[in-house]
Amino acid sequence: MFQLTQRSGQLLMQERERKTLLIVDDEAVIRDLCKRALRDYEVMEAEDGEQAFNLFLRGGIDVILTDVMMPKLDGLEFLKKVKEREPTVVVIMMTGFADKELILKALKADADDFINKPINLLQLKSAVDKALEKKALKEEIASLKNLDRLKTNFLSLVSHKFRTPITAISLFLQNLADGVYDPEDEVTRENIGLIHEEACYLGRLVSDLLTFSNVMDARDGLNLEPCDLGLLIPKVVRASREWTDKPDVTSDLDLKPMPEIMLDRAKFSFSLQQVVDNAIKFSKDSGTVYVTLRCSQESCEIVVEDEGVGIAKEQLPKVFEKFYQVDMNHTGQIRGFGLGLFYAREFIRMHGGSISIESEPETGTRVVITIPTITPASVIPEA
Repeated sequence: MFQLTQRSGQLLMQERERKTLLIVDDEAVIRDLCKRALRDYEVMEAEDGEQAFNLFLRGGIDVILTDVMMPKLDGLEFLKKVKEREPTVVVIMMTGFADKELILKALKADADDFINKPINLLQLKSAVDKALEKKALKEEIASLKNLDRLKTNFLSLVSHKFRTPITAISLFLQNLADGVYDPEDEVTRENIGLIHEEACYLGRLVSDLLTFSNVMDARDGLNLEPCDLGLLIPKVVRASREWTDKPDVTSDLDLKPMPEIMLDRAKFSFSLQQVVDNAIKFSKDSGTVYVTLRCSQESCEIVVEDEGVGIAKEQLPKVFEKFYQVDMNHTGQIRGFGLGLFYAREFIRMHGGSISIESEPETGTRVVITIPTITPASVIPEA
């Protein structure tokens, strides 16, 4: 049995708390100079906007330092695309052209700061540090302001979710007591079946509330242990309660063999379960949910794809927000509380990983979870 020592566990968590910075420039020497100046951060590199955007879609990037003039996708277009997907990410523009029109365009696209070329490395580090401090302060203030709103929204959401089934059950029982229904009547039997479904739905809501209550109590720290994703993933897929409502939807698993990696089994299973449940829930009446597993020496990638209703482009940036639910048909009757993906992303990030979503309406959704591989050198056998 393997066990993390206290020191190695602390070092591992410290590494994950470091901010991740993406440097985008078509000149390798500029990227190298910036990387050396910003060694207190986890640094990723890209040589053009297109490559940088693909890296950004994997998630987990806190700061982007990008040149303006680049091939394939220039800095301004890259800035616009990034801010559309994640408005809170810090983007600092590097430019050798002090053009007022260019600066105005960047400001309108929500650039956080500017660095002039040739780059002053001390100024660069100071700009990144200040931008992150400003972001943290904004998020803290917003969090305090939103606390009461979130509580109100949650109580309203819970009331709404419970009101419909409780009302249906109450009316049926009242009519039954008043002799409106004949116990032997076929319509009555059908209504009894519907009421049973509503009662089961209430039971699932209560179960979900208890689950999220336990999740919120377990947000601090990871209980790491060796896990075989090739065994864990099929269990998660089979365990989904959504199969009951979609009997004609099937699963297709393509799991490449891989060694065990260190995971918090409960938190990671919960995260993957939310993704799989959504893939089934938002599938059409028939179709397939595809789950693939690929691993390299550095990371493991789990891809969950469905052939379902998809998500509109303007909704994609919101899917990881608390209480947000995709409702393509605007029925207001989507089951659940809109908390699953929020906590899924939080737990995956605790593992040092990332989660991203791509989708097209009526075509389907593709979710990619990336988890770093923890080598045996990171753990010590128990004495």
